[in-house]
Amino acid sequence: MFETFDHTADLGLRITAPDEAALFAEAGRALTSILVENPDDVLPTMQHEVEIQGTDVEYLFFDWLSELLYRYESTHFLGSRFDVTRTAAGLKATLHGETIDRTRHRPSHEVKAITYHGLSVASGADGWSAEVIVDI
Repeated sequence: MFETFDHTADLGLRITAPDEAALFAEAGRALTSILVENPDDVLPTMQHEVEIQGTDVEYLFFDWLSELLYRYESTHFLGSRFDVTRTAAGLKATLHGETIDRTRHRPSHEVKAITYHGLSVASGADGWSAEVIVDI
C-alpha cells in the first residue's frame, strides 16, 4: 500500500508492504502514480532487467527510485509491475511496463528528483515501511 502527502513544494510517499522486496515493488508503483494520473492503464508490454548494488537499505531505496526516474526521463519508460529480489549485494528487478503514450496516459507531476530529505526505511512487526520526499 502507498499514499502521497503534500510537503511544501514537494510530494511525499509513504509506503508499506509485508516484506522488503514488496516494499521496493510498491515504491515503483507509487512513483508511477506520481508521474501519470492513470497508472492502472500502464500495460506490461516491455520488460527491462535492473541490478542495483548496495547494502544500506535506505541508500538502496533511494538508488532504486532514482533509477526508475532516470529510465522515465531518458526513455519515457513507465513501470506497471516490478518483480524485485533482494540479494546480498543489492537488488535485482524485472521492470514490466511501456513507453508513455500521451494518448492513453495522463501525465501528472514532473518529478525533478528523489531526495534524501525525510528518507526512512524500516522493518517492524507489521512488515516494512518507507517515507521519501520527491522534488516536483
